[in-house]
Amino acid sequence: MLALWNCSEVTMKRLNSKSGCAVEVTLSVMGGTWKPIILFQLLHGKKRFGELSRAIPGITQRMLTLQLRELEEAGIVERTVYAEVPPRVDYALTELGRSLQPVLIAMRNWGIAYSKNFAQAEPVPDADQNGASCLPDLKQKKA
Repeated sequence: MLALWNCSEVTMKRLNSKSGCAVEVTLSVMGGTWKPIILFQLLHGKKRFGELSRAIPGITQRMLTLQLRELEEAGIVERTVYAEVPPRVDYALTELGRSLQPVLIAMRNWGIAYSKNFAQAEPVPDADQNGASCLPDLKQKKA
């Protein structure tokens, strides 16, 4: 649970939704084109910036940086910088971020079912362009 007295101004704005609806708060944290995809990638485990960039076709480096910063600010993603040469930075889900796993899986399943309702639409694949599943193997041991 977030300690409200430690929240940034941005986080406080997210918590004060216009409608008073918790769904609005959730979407303010993880909504948009790229954040759910980034979160899916991080469900597989920690990743470096370049790995995320390669795994998400179409995202610019600037947009990936902005989205990661917003997710970090929201307490969903943690950034670890290692004192190495060359510098190494890893991104991973926090405990709060990992709690989004059932939400992301439900969104994915809903999207697959929704796409099947339209005969003219191509089905949404359950894999990225490299054949890797967009979901982690949930039977793997937790890192």
